[in-house]
Amino acid sequence: MDKKTHDKGLEIRKAVLGEAYVANALKNADDFNKPFQELVTEYCWGAIWGREELPRKTRSMLNLAMISILNRPHELRVHIKGALVNGVSKDEIREVFM
Repeated sequence: MDKKTHDKGLEIRKAVLGEAYVANALKNADDFNKPFQELVTEYCWGAIWGREELPRKTRSMLNLAMISILNRPHELRVHIKGALVNGVSKDEIREVFM
């Protein structure tokens, strides 16, 4: 694991999803899913969301589109909240889903 990328990912993950949500996910990690939590934090949040080429608002809108198409309602609720944190308006969220 690259600690720098992991730490960057943890910072972004907390900023987008909320510190309580992330703390709960990490607290509830067991021997089976802890490696997955580390992978998601390092690669999804650090290596991908940590890139500078797209703003977080754009990443959130793309994420909402992908999650809705994949029919992942639990993840969708979390990422709608994150999108609002990232400056996506309710009107923009509706347009993504339209």
